Amino acid sequence: MSYVLALDQGTTSSRALLFDSSGRRVALAQRQIQASYPRPGWVEQDPLELWSSQLATAREVLEQAGLRAGDVAAIGITNQRETAVLWERSSGRPVGPAIVWQDRRTAERCSELQRRGLEPAISLATGLVLDPYFSATKLQWILDQQPQLRSRAERGELAFGTVDSWLIYQLCGEHVTDPSNACRTLLYSLEQGEWDGDLLELFGIPRALLPRLVASSGLIGQTRPEWFGRPIAVTGVAGDQQAATFGQLCLKAGMAKATYGTGCFVLLHTGQRPLRSQHRLLSTTAWVLGDQPAEFALEGSVFAAGALIDWLRDGLGMIAQAEQVEKLAAGCADSGGVYLVPALNGLGAPHWDPRARGLLIGLTRGSGKAEIARAALEGIAFQVADVLTAMEADGGQLAELRVDGGASKNDLLMQLQADIAGIPVLRPKETETTALGAALLAGLATGIWKGSELSGIWSEERAFLPSWSEDERQHRRTQWRRALERSREWAERE
Repeated sequence: MSYVLALDQGTTSSRALLFDSSGRRVALAQRQIQASYPRPGWVEQDPLELWSSQLATAREVLEQAGLRAGDVAAIGITNQRETAVLWERSSGRPVGPAIVWQDRRTAERCSELQRRGLEPAISLATGLVLDPYFSATKLQWILDQQPQLRSRAERGELAFGTVDSWLIYQLCGEHVTDPSNACRTLLYSLEQGEWDGDLLELFGIPRALLPRLVASSGLIGQTRPEWFGRPIAVTGVAGDQQAATFGQLCLKAGMAKATYGTGCFVLLHTGQRPLRSQHRLLSTTAWVLGDQPAEFALEGSVFAAGALIDWLRDGLGMIAQAEQVEKLAAGCADSGGVYLVPALNGLGAPHWDPRARGLLIGLTRGSGKAEIARAALEGIAFQVADVLTAMEADGGQLAELRVDGGASKNDLLMQLQADIAGIPVLRPKETETTALGAALLAGLATGIWKGSELSGIWSEERAFLPSWSEDERQHRRTQWRRALERSREWAERE
């Protein structure tokens, strides 16, 4: 049993990856999943599709590698965070669609709580800001819209969870979550490491809905025999960004990574005490290894990265495949003064404006597809640089940025990131670090790896070094901030 199966349930696809005892990826299976947009700012998914696609890829990757369940020592799970799922305990069936982390339907509820002056206390307890991004207002909205569900929830008939909980319930029949996911709900006390009774009361959430808390690395449950022919131990779970941080081996305070997926998420390891941001970044639990103390991170969440490239492809038809954006953007030496603010679902850290909207500015008669494509890549990199600047202002000392995710394969984007942020950008040989992190968490719990052995698993594929002068960098970032301000508070209040 020298293999670990990692289940990676993301916003746009479900994937399963197999890693051997050296940390080498030996097989991968993937299935796209759909989202629906019933109203502007609303984003939903079918929980049954999340589960069925994830199970299908798990079975497919075993078949692809010619392995059986008995060859797999453990399963690690990583997932899109904050997405809210509600289901019946008895049947395991969802009672409605999953409300995805990108969904902005509760913006007004968050604004109301801010007007009541409650954000400082909520932030102190959770390490988060008041934003529709997080799970609590999504769950409250579901229960308020359907009073019969609130009654059932209070009777203990329903279960709530983020996607990790949903998958584990289907796989093992256990209703659990780990601190890296729990801390993203706005219902979890970061310092105490448990559900916060005051926040449950504030958001009107019955405690009976909530999952049991378990360590990120440790025995969580056994899969039902019917899924793989025999049980497999589930011994690792972490939200996708914390898993990627672990997979990048950012295991010491001061190490940072950025994952370029649908959004882009930057995490800076801060040690065994949460660092409270003064610049609207998030304090978050990184992971809990067995019975060891929790470790923490500072996080900045950018809502649109790969999603912006998808929009160029699907919305504008500028490219046929996402990978083509690099060649298109390389067709010009610079963006010609064009700036694209990718606030398609509002702005994340450190700006936190749910009513901001996307902005394309600086167009002239000479602007073309290449300039717009380059401005899109720069828009992603500018947002990440804003997060890194805030981290440094909070006391973080960043010597380098480790990168992963689909868009990290874009050499032009990575060079722009180094130029705009002014620090080296390091890309590892294994860019599937989210799944690798889940596998490492699971493997640690089963003895496949010891902590001292992990450092040898990470290796650099390429380093991108800054090439812009400081004057050019500051000028471009000043222009970016001008564009950013014009995008803010655009959507009308409901």
